[in-house]
Amino acid sequence: MHAVIQNWPAPAKINLFLHITGRREDGYHLLQTAFQFLDFCDQLQFQIREDGQIRRLTDIPAIPAESDLCVRAARLLQQVSGVSRGVDIEVLKRIPTGGGLGGGSSDAATTLQALNSLWQIGFDSDRLAELGVQLGADVPVFVHGLAAWAEGVGEILQPLELEQPWYLLILPPVHVSTAEVFNAPDLTRMCPAIKIRDLAEGRTSNVCEPVVRKLYPPVDQALRWLTRYTEARMTGTGACVFGRFNSKTEADAVCSKFEQTMPPSWQAYVCKGMNRSPLLDAINSYRSGGNIIASPTGRG
Repeated sequence: MHAVIQNWPAPAKINLFLHITGRREDGYHLLQTAFQFLDFCDQLQFQIREDGQIRRLTDIPAIPAESDLCVRAARLLQQVSGVSRGVDIEVLKRIPTGGGLGGGSSDAATTLQALNSLWQIGFDSDRLAELGVQLGADVPVFVHGLAAWAEGVGEILQPLELEQPWYLLILPPVHVSTAEVFNAPDLTRMCPAIKIRDLAEGRTSNVCEPVVRKLYPPVDQALRWLTRYTEARMTGTGACVFGRFNSKTEADAVCSKFEQTMPPSWQAYVCKGMNRSPLLDAINSYRSGGNIIASPTGRG
Protein backbone atom coordinates (compact mmCIF):
# COMPACT_ATOMS: atom_id res chain seq x y z
CA MET A 1 0.00 0.00 0.00
CA HIS A 2 1.63 3.25 -1.13
CA ALA A 3 1.47 6.45 0.87
CA VAL A 4 -1.08 9.14 0.26
CA ILE A 5 1.14 12.19 0.20
CA GLN A 6 -1.03 15.26 0.18
CA ASN A 7 1.87 17.71 0.13
CA TRP A 8 5.15 16.96 -1.61
CA PRO A 9 7.68 19.53 -0.34
CA ALA A 10 9.81 21.71 -2.59
CA PRO A 11 12.26 23.60 -0.34
CA ALA A 12 14.01 26.89 -0.99
CA LYS A 13 17.79 27.08 -1.14
CA ILE A 14 20.45 29.70 -0.55
CA ASN A 15 23.87 30.03 -2.15
CA LEU A 16 26.34 30.50 0.68
CA PHE A 17 28.73 32.04 -1.85
CA LEU A 18 29.01 32.37 -5.63
CA HIS A 19 32.22 32.58 -7.66
CA ILE A 20 32.51 32.60 -11.46
CA THR A 21 35.63 30.78 -12.63
CA GLY A 22 35.19 31.01 -16.42
CA ARG A 23 32.82 30.78 -19.31
CA ARG A 24 32.04 27.95 -21.73
CA GLU A 25 31.96 28.35 -25.48
CA ASP A 26 28.17 28.14 -25.40
CA GLY A 27 28.06 31.21 -23.14
CA TYR A 28 27.23 29.46 -19.85
CA HIS A 29 29.27 30.61 -16.88
CA LEU A 30 31.35 28.14 -14.88
CA LEU A 31 30.65 28.46 -11.18
CA GLN A 32 31.70 27.45 -7.72
CA THR A 33 29.03 27.68 -5.05
CA ALA A 34 27.59 25.93 -2.00
CA PHE A 35 23.89 25.15 -1.68
CA GLN A 36 21.98 24.74 1.55
CA PHE A 37 18.24 24.08 1.89
CA LEU A 38 15.76 25.95 4.05
CA ASP A 39 12.69 24.75 5.94
CA PHE A 40 10.68 27.07 3.72
CA CYS A 41 8.79 25.13 1.08
CA ASP A 42 6.35 25.23 -1.76
CA GLN A 43 3.83 22.39 -1.60
CA LEU A 44 2.87 20.29 -4.62
CA GLN A 45 -0.04 17.89 -5.04
CA PHE A 46 -0.37 15.36 -7.85
CA GLN A 47 -3.47 13.56 -9.10
CA ILE A 48 -2.62 10.84 -11.61
CA ARG A 49 -4.58 10.78 -14.89
CA GLU A 50 -4.97 7.82 -17.22
CA ASP A 51 -5.45 9.89 -20.41
CA GLY A 52 -1.87 11.18 -20.66
CA GLN A 53 -2.76 14.85 -20.15
CA ILE A 54 -0.50 17.02 -18.00
CA ARG A 55 -2.26 20.01 -16.45
CA ARG A 56 -1.44 22.60 -13.81
CA LEU A 57 -4.65 23.38 -11.96
CA THR A 58 -3.28 26.32 -9.96
CA ASP A 59 -3.37 29.84 -11.39
CA ILE A 60 0.01 31.41 -10.68
CA PRO A 61 0.26 35.06 -11.74
CA ALA A 62 3.16 35.82 -14.10
CA ILE A 63 3.93 32.10 -14.66
CA PRO A 64 1.92 30.67 -17.59
CA ALA A 65 1.27 26.96 -17.22
CA GLU A 66 3.10 26.11 -20.46
CA SER A 67 6.34 27.68 -19.20
CA ASP A 68 6.01 26.43 -15.61
CA LEU A 69 8.96 24.21 -14.73
CA CYS A 70 6.58 21.73 -13.05
CA VAL A 71 4.70 21.20 -16.30
CA ARG A 72 7.92 21.08 -18.32
CA ALA A 73 9.43 18.57 -15.88
CA ALA A 74 6.37 16.32 -16.07
CA ARG A 75 6.33 16.40 -19.86
CA LEU A 76 10.06 15.71 -20.10
CA LEU A 77 9.78 12.74 -17.75
CA GLN A 78 6.74 11.43 -19.62
CA GLN A 79 8.53 11.71 -22.96
CA VAL A 80 11.81 10.12 -21.87
CA SER A 81 10.19 7.28 -19.89
CA GLY A 82 7.48 6.52 -22.44
CA VAL A 83 4.85 6.40 -19.69
CA SER A 84 1.28 6.81 -20.94
CA ARG A 85 -0.21 8.28 -17.77
CA GLY A 86 -0.71 11.97 -17.08
CA VAL A 87 -1.14 14.17 -14.03
CA ASP A 88 -2.96 17.16 -12.59
CA ILE A 89 -0.59 19.37 -10.58
CA GLU A 90 -1.56 21.80 -7.86
CA VAL A 91 1.09 24.18 -6.55
CA LEU A 92 0.91 26.11 -3.30
CA LYS A 93 3.55 28.81 -3.83
CA ARG A 94 5.26 30.14 -0.74
CA ILE A 95 8.76 30.77 -2.10
CA PRO A 96 8.84 34.22 -3.75
CA THR A 97 9.77 34.22 -7.43
CA GLY A 98 12.79 36.13 -8.70
CA GLY A 99 14.58 36.16 -5.38
CA GLY A 100 17.38 33.68 -5.98
CA LEU A 101 15.79 31.06 -3.70
CA GLY A 102 15.34 28.45 -6.43
CA GLY A 103 11.59 27.95 -6.07
CA GLY A 104 10.97 27.06 -9.70
CA SER A 105 13.90 24.65 -9.86
CA SER A 106 12.82 23.05 -6.60
CA ASP A 107 9.27 22.61 -7.89
CA ALA A 108 10.68 20.92 -11.01
CA ALA A 109 12.83 18.56 -8.93
CA THR A 110 9.91 17.62 -6.70
CA THR A 111 7.81 16.95 -9.80
CA LEU A 112 10.50 14.66 -11.24
CA GLN A 113 10.94 12.73 -8.00
CA ALA A 114 7.24 12.48 -7.18
CA LEU A 115 6.14 11.38 -10.64
CA ASN A 116 9.04 8.95 -10.87
CA SER A 117 7.41 7.24 -7.89
CA LEU A 118 3.74 7.83 -8.74
CA TRP A 119 4.16 6.73 -12.36
CA GLN A 120 6.33 3.80 -11.16
CA ILE A 121 9.12 4.60 -13.60
CA GLY A 122 12.06 3.53 -11.44
CA PHE A 123 14.75 6.01 -12.54
CA ASP A 124 17.49 6.62 -9.96
CA SER A 125 18.37 10.12 -8.76
CA ASP A 126 21.35 10.40 -11.12
CA ARG A 127 19.08 9.84 -14.12
CA LEU A 128 16.53 12.33 -12.80
CA ALA A 129 19.30 14.88 -12.24
CA GLU A 130 20.42 14.42 -15.86
CA LEU A 131 16.91 15.33 -16.92
CA GLY A 132 16.78 18.15 -14.42
CA VAL A 133 19.81 19.98 -15.80
CA GLN A 134 17.87 20.34 -19.08
CA LEU A 135 15.35 22.41 -17.12
CA GLY A 136 17.78 24.50 -15.08
CA ALA A 137 21.26 24.37 -13.58
CA ASP A 138 19.91 24.35 -10.01
CA VAL A 139 17.51 21.44 -10.52
CA PRO A 140 20.04 18.61 -9.88
CA VAL A 141 20.87 19.74 -6.32
CA PHE A 142 17.16 19.69 -5.48
CA VAL A 143 16.79 16.24 -7.05
CA HIS A 144 19.62 14.80 -4.94
CA GLY A 145 18.38 16.63 -1.85
CA LEU A 146 21.68 17.12 -0.01
CA ALA A 147 23.53 20.33 0.78
CA ALA A 148 26.35 20.46 -1.71
CA TRP A 149 29.45 22.07 -3.09
CA ALA A 150 28.74 22.74 -6.77
CA GLU A 151 30.90 23.36 -9.81
CA GLY A 152 30.49 23.38 -13.59
CA VAL A 153 27.27 25.26 -14.35
CA GLY A 154 26.02 24.03 -10.98
CA GLU A 155 25.48 20.38 -11.85
CA ILE A 156 28.74 18.85 -10.52
CA LEU A 157 27.87 18.20 -6.89
CA GLN A 158 29.70 17.05 -3.78
CA PRO A 159 27.62 16.64 -0.59
CA LEU A 160 28.54 18.90 2.33
CA GLU A 161 27.99 18.67 6.08
CA LEU A 162 27.37 22.27 7.07
CA GLU A 163 26.30 23.99 10.23
CA GLN A 164 22.52 24.43 10.20
CA PRO A 165 21.93 27.89 11.63
CA TRP A 166 18.86 30.08 11.54
CA TYR A 167 18.66 32.61 8.74
CA LEU A 168 16.80 35.86 8.30
CA LEU A 169 15.89 36.34 4.64
CA ILE A 170 15.02 39.78 3.32
CA LEU A 171 13.41 40.15 -0.09
CA PRO A 172 13.35 43.71 -1.47
CA PRO A 173 10.47 44.61 -3.82
CA VAL A 174 12.52 44.17 -7.01
CA HIS A 175 12.91 41.37 -9.56
CA VAL A 176 16.55 40.91 -10.55
CA SER A 177 17.26 39.85 -14.14
CA THR A 178 19.85 37.06 -14.03
CA ALA A 179 20.68 37.67 -17.69
CA GLU A 180 21.35 41.34 -17.01
CA VAL A 181 23.68 40.46 -14.13
CA PHE A 182 25.64 37.83 -16.06
CA ASN A 183 25.98 40.17 -19.05
CA ALA A 184 27.19 43.13 -16.99
CA PRO A 185 30.62 44.26 -18.23
CA ASP A 186 31.94 44.80 -14.68
CA LEU A 187 31.02 41.30 -13.43
CA THR A 188 34.04 39.39 -12.09
CA ARG A 189 34.23 36.30 -14.30
CA MET A 190 37.66 34.81 -13.68
CA CYS A 191 37.84 33.97 -9.98
CA PRO A 192 40.65 31.56 -9.11
CA ALA A 193 39.26 28.15 -8.13
CA ILE A 194 39.02 27.57 -4.38
CA LYS A 195 38.72 24.50 -2.15
CA ILE A 196 35.99 23.47 0.26
CA ARG A 197 38.21 24.44 3.18
CA ASP A 198 38.12 28.04 1.92
CA LEU A 199 34.37 28.03 2.55
CA ALA A 200 34.88 26.82 6.12
CA GLU A 201 37.51 29.50 6.67
CA GLY A 202 35.36 32.30 5.28
CA ARG A 203 37.37 33.06 2.13
CA THR A 204 34.36 33.37 -0.15
CA SER A 205 32.04 36.03 -1.57
CA ASN A 206 29.21 36.50 -4.03
CA VAL A 207 30.77 38.11 -7.10
CA CYS A 208 27.34 39.12 -8.40
CA GLU A 209 26.70 41.26 -5.35
CA PRO A 210 28.53 44.46 -6.44
CA VAL A 211 26.77 44.40 -9.82
CA VAL A 212 23.33 43.85 -8.30
CA ARG A 213 23.87 46.52 -5.63
CA LYS A 214 24.68 49.00 -8.39
CA LEU A 215 21.80 48.04 -10.69
CA TYR A 216 19.18 47.49 -7.97
CA PRO A 217 19.49 50.01 -5.10
CA PRO A 218 16.89 48.23 -2.89
CA VAL A 219 19.22 45.19 -2.72
CA ASP A 220 22.02 47.48 -1.57
CA GLN A 221 19.65 48.96 1.01
CA ALA A 222 18.73 45.50 2.32
CA LEU A 223 22.36 44.45 2.63
CA ARG A 224 23.31 47.64 4.46
CA TRP A 225 20.37 47.24 6.86
CA LEU A 226 21.09 43.59 7.68
CA THR A 227 24.83 44.21 8.11
CA ARG A 228 23.98 46.19 11.25
CA TYR A 229 23.11 42.88 12.94
CA THR A 230 25.12 40.14 11.22
CA GLU A 231 27.18 39.42 8.12
CA ALA A 232 24.81 39.87 5.18
CA ARG A 233 25.09 38.18 1.81
CA MET A 234 23.00 37.87 -1.33
CA THR A 235 21.87 34.46 -2.58
CA GLY A 236 22.50 33.67 -6.25
CA THR A 237 21.89 36.72 -8.40
CA GLY A 238 19.40 38.07 -5.86
CA ALA A 239 17.27 39.86 -4.98
CA CYS A 240 17.05 37.98 -1.66
CA VAL A 241 19.70 38.64 0.98
CA PHE A 242 20.32 36.64 4.12
CA GLY A 243 22.13 36.68 7.43
CA ARG A 244 22.80 33.83 9.83
CA PHE A 245 21.95 33.67 13.52
CA ASN A 246 22.70 31.16 16.26
CA SER A 247 19.09 30.85 17.39
CA LYS A 248 15.56 31.38 16.18
CA THR A 249 15.05 33.86 19.01
CA GLU A 250 17.84 36.09 17.69
CA ALA A 251 16.60 35.88 14.11
CA ASP A 252 13.00 36.59 15.17
CA ALA A 253 14.11 39.66 17.13
CA VAL A 254 15.89 41.17 14.13
CA CYS A 255 12.98 40.22 11.87
CA SER A 256 10.64 42.14 14.17
CA LYS A 257 12.87 45.21 13.94
CA PHE A 258 12.86 44.90 10.18
CA GLU A 259 9.06 44.66 10.00
CA GLN A 260 8.75 47.76 12.19
CA THR A 261 11.18 49.67 9.99
CA MET A 262 10.43 48.75 6.38
CA PRO A 263 7.31 49.15 4.22
CA PRO A 264 4.91 46.19 3.79
CA SER A 265 6.15 45.66 0.22
CA TRP A 266 9.39 44.28 1.69
CA GLN A 267 9.25 40.66 2.81
CA ALA A 268 11.18 38.92 5.59
CA TYR A 269 11.32 35.25 6.60
CA VAL A 270 13.02 33.38 9.43
CA CYS A 271 14.15 29.92 8.27
CA LYS A 272 16.28 27.01 9.46
CA GLY A 273 19.20 25.85 7.37
CA MET A 274 18.93 22.18 6.37
CA ASN A 275 21.52 19.79 4.93
CA ARG A 276 18.86 17.26 3.93
CA SER A 277 15.83 18.14 1.85
CA PRO A 278 12.42 17.12 3.25
CA LEU A 279 11.71 15.79 -0.25
CA LEU A 280 13.94 12.77 0.52
CA ASP A 281 11.78 11.92 3.53
CA ALA A 282 8.64 12.21 1.39
CA ILE A 283 10.08 9.80 -1.17
CA ASN A 284 11.11 7.31 1.51
CA SER A 285 7.70 7.55 3.18
CA TYR A 286 5.93 6.89 -0.11
CA ARG A 287 8.07 3.87 -0.86
CA SER A 288 7.58 2.44 2.62
CA GLY A 289 3.81 2.94 2.57
CA GLY A 290 3.63 5.62 5.22
CA ASN A 291 1.52 8.76 5.13
CA ILE A 292 2.64 12.33 4.72
CA ILE A 293 0.01 15.02 5.00
CA ALA A 294 2.22 17.99 5.77
CA SER A 295 5.79 19.17 5.49
CA PRO A 296 7.91 22.20 6.50
CA THR A 297 6.41 25.47 5.37
CA GLY A 298 8.93 27.95 6.74
CA ARG A 299 8.33 30.96 8.88
CA GLY A 300 7.73 34.58 8.20
